[in-house]
Amino acid sequence: MNLASLRQRLAEGAPAGRGHEDSVRRQWWAALATLQDDLLDPDASHRGVWLAMPLPALYSPNLLRHLKGWVWAPVELAQVLPRSGPPQLPRGANPLDPDPARPTGSFRRLPLREGDGTDPLLVVITQDLQVAMALEGAPEARRLLVRFDAEAVTMALHGLDQRLQEDDPREAARLRAALQSLGPLRNNPQLALRFWPLLAERLATMAPSVTLQPIIHPPRREANGKDPMDGELALLEALTHEVRTPLATIRTLIRSLLRRKDLPTVARQRLEQIDGECSEQIDRFGLIFLAAELQRQPGSGSPLPASELARTDLSALLHQLEDLWRRQLARRGLQLVLAISDDLPPVLSDPSRLETMLGGLMDRFSRTLRGGSRVLVRLRPAGSRLKLQLSSDDQEATDGMPVAATAEPVGPVLSWNPSTGGLQLSQQATRRLFHRLGGRLTERGASSLTVFFPLADRHG
Repeated sequence: MNLASLRQRLAEGAPAGRGHEDSVRRQWWAALATLQDDLLDPDASHRGVWLAMPLPALYSPNLLRHLKGWVWAPVELAQVLPRSGPPQLPRGANPLDPDPARPTGSFRRLPLREGDGTDPLLVVITQDLQVAMALEGAPEARRLLVRFDAEAVTMALHGLDQRLQEDDPREAARLRAALQSLGPLRNNPQLALRFWPLLAERLATMAPSVTLQPIIHPPRREANGKDPMDGELALLEALTHEVRTPLATIRTLIRSLLRRKDLPTVARQRLEQIDGECSEQIDRFGLIFLAAELQRQPGSGSPLPASELARTDLSALLHQLEDLWRRQLARRGLQLVLAISDDLPPVLSDPSRLETMLGGLMDRFSRTLRGGSRVLVRLRPAGSRLKLQLSSDDQEATDGMPVAATAEPVGPVLSWNPSTGGLQLSQQATRRLFHRLGGRLTERGASSLTVFFPLADRHG
């Protein structure tokens, strides 16, 4: 059984998709939160099963304690989580425990096949709720599928049972035993009527992340084509989903609390700090995934055509980002100094995409600096370009070693800093993204980097 074909069968009879990747991902995160917070009672001692790909979609610890799960995940994920489940698992649960008497709440991980794709799929079965959810569709025609009708859910469950028999007949027997233990199921058609208004309400309260703006949309590959980066992209997509899904939910809850007028000052400050950390990580992992997508784009090493760029007031954009950067740096014990020359001309770029990249650049630059350092941001003319420079006074050595150890490459997109344990965009990927937006990035060690932007007036 091919899991990609199963998603396509779930889409039969559904309206054609019109969304892009970023919008349907937001819908997916909101749908997961709606399902767990509003339709599944986390305090009830109900039993059930769930089956998912390419990662465990459920993240509520109370639900995971009551439900048994099976997850089809990318083989590459074993390199990151070799024998452990995601951090949301109850303490002591072993997701790879082959014992038939393994505790409820653990899940069994199985390998995805080459033709399965990486779009998410989730089926949840309890006595009172049966639902199948998926993302499906070609680029620019993406859609969220949520099916509560018994016919669609039965079809999806039958397909997953068939796949489980092919992968591990013992696990297929355990799934059937778990379903039989539930007894008669009650299909409630009113759940769909409740779900969609709740989903719309949640989407309306989800603050957008800057990296949810689309940068590129990769073309559909031929059915027999094989991209050498498929494994890394599948892993990056899985990790991005794993990080951003719970963080987006946490951020939504925090912002609902911040609307209260009776919060003590200390509590408000702490919540604002958590909100900032969540946003920072959501944006960072989103940018990493977008860089990976751009890496496999044919011809993506060239700048966007001038017709797709616009006159951009870079000095105004930096002033707009100043408060956000000050708060971000203050959490790491760093200071910001902004020095912008007067009456600077506009550059040729894309202001919405450039905001995303500048945020990622500041994050990447500041992560290697020691507390107490200053980050100096200068913007000034440089011939037919504007020169944006980030530098720091953190240039000393400690015990004869450089302040920031040389980052080690992890493929063409990521690099890993052994001194901090931080994962970030590689120098190559960062240069590629800025070049796409008309800029040219140069770096001198760990304490200075410069981006040159072409003046708009010189390009008509």
